[in-house]
Amino acid sequence: MTSSFTLDDFDYSYPPEAVAQRPLPERSASRLLVLDRERGTVTHRAFGDVADLLRADDVLVVNTSRVLPARLYGQRENGRPAEVLLVRELGEHTWLAMVHPGGKLKVGRRIRFPDGTAEVVAVEGGGLRRLEFTGTPPRELMTTHGAVPLPPYISRPPDTADRDRYQTVYADTEGSVAAPTAGLHFTPEVLDAVRARGAVVVDVILHVGPGTFKPVEVDDPTCHVMHAEWYEVSEDAAKMINARRADGGRVWAVGTTAARTLETVTGMDGMVRGGSGWTDLFIYPPYRFKGVDALLTNFHLPRSTLLMLVAAFAGHGPTMEAYREAVAAGYRLFSYGDAMAIS
Repeated sequence: MTSSFTLDDFDYSYPPEAVAQRPLPERSASRLLVLDRERGTVTHRAFGDVADLLRADDVLVVNTSRVLPARLYGQRENGRPAEVLLVRELGEHTWLAMVHPGGKLKVGRRIRFPDGTAEVVAVEGGGLRRLEFTGTPPRELMTTHGAVPLPPYISRPPDTADRDRYQTVYADTEGSVAAPTAGLHFTPEVLDAVRARGAVVVDVILHVGPGTFKPVEVDDPTCHVMHAEWYEVSEDAAKMINARRADGGRVWAVGTTAARTLETVTGMDGMVRGGSGWTDLFIYPPYRFKGVDALLTNFHLPRSTLLMLVAAFAGHGPTMEAYREAVAAGYRLFSYGDAMAIS
């Protein structure tokens, strides 16, 4: 797929204070910018009213991946600090990880933790290291010493509240190093309101990897390489989505992760097929969506792959104009910020 856009086409300005550093006390109290693609209109609502946007035959597809407390703080052999972000389990004691400071942690270097040690045994592509742990297994280290891996634009250390608020209320299967943030706004009451409309809620899994933090560093977005992420769509989920769509219902993807999962498993005939595996699907304009009819998403960083996906779905011009309007209207941005509905 080719694109006529450059990285600069996905840039926009915002004041530093627009970045949400903490979630609102109530999840569903966030604002909701509604972009109607057919009418070309933008309206402003509260997220708690999102069920009003759905019809009785619609499907709301949510990503039930749960965020791991994957950030570990340790010491290098010289006593200086080191930081590890566990990314993917290769074995009980072997993980792929991102490390800091990367230039100092070469093959053979060790990182000490309160209950164990990790040795760098290989340097992989994409800034990853292969770590071999001795002593306490990594999953136990995360349980006892791990921190929530908040994104870098949140300029504070994680606290105990983040363990709950940086998870969706329906998070189930551990595996992500970043939250599928569009889902953070949902409460059990809002989900009940969705079901009361007659819509159904369907689960999929995509374990969000470190690629969500990876900036696009090439002028031609088509040259950017995505990290692969694990997805799973059950046969029951596929059947429900296909049945509802055949009856005229719309498929609402909650977040870019659910959207990428659906686009990975939907054929050119528009049929969703259950399965699991790794996806490195990169969606940028122009792109013809096969499995998503409406999208709920947060506001994303400038020049990011997430913003490119939104622009592919809503159109580049309408997306960038909606972002400018959101900034002017004082919307809160990024992971703990406000939301956008595109239908």
